[in-house]
Amino acid sequence: LAIGGCAKKAQTPMTAQDIVAEAKQNVCEKSVSECKVLFDNGGYVFLDCREPKEFKMGHIPGSVNIPRGVLEFNVANKIPEKDTKIVMYCKKGSRGCLAACTLCRMGYNNVVNMDGGWFAWEKAGYPVE
Repeated sequence: LAIGGCAKKAQTPMTAQDIVAEAKQNVCEKSVSECKVLFDNGGYVFLDCREPKEFKMGHIPGSVNIPRGVLEFNVANKIPEKDTKIVMYCKKGSRGCLAACTLCRMGYNNVVNMDGGWFAWEKAGYPVE
């Protein structure tokens, strides 16, 4: 007897790009310039879902790092309030979109994804640590 695969099979197999596209339909995205305004005005937690090694190489000042792979397990410890205003970002925008979608499913109701991610922020010449 061999057991394998998923408990439930997808109706139509999806690629990573398909999954991101689906998530983008359900997540509010803001441009890097819009996110810079939020950064300047304060009141938002910038949540970096990249891996710790990526975070150490540079990040938005004051941002919190919770890698996407452990987000569901660690977010409540670092951001316990579900009404917290969160700007999610990753390297280019896709992981951040998936992470933002996850946070919304977990009941966080003020989450936006920064379109273009860290690369767009850095390219714009905005502050970095």
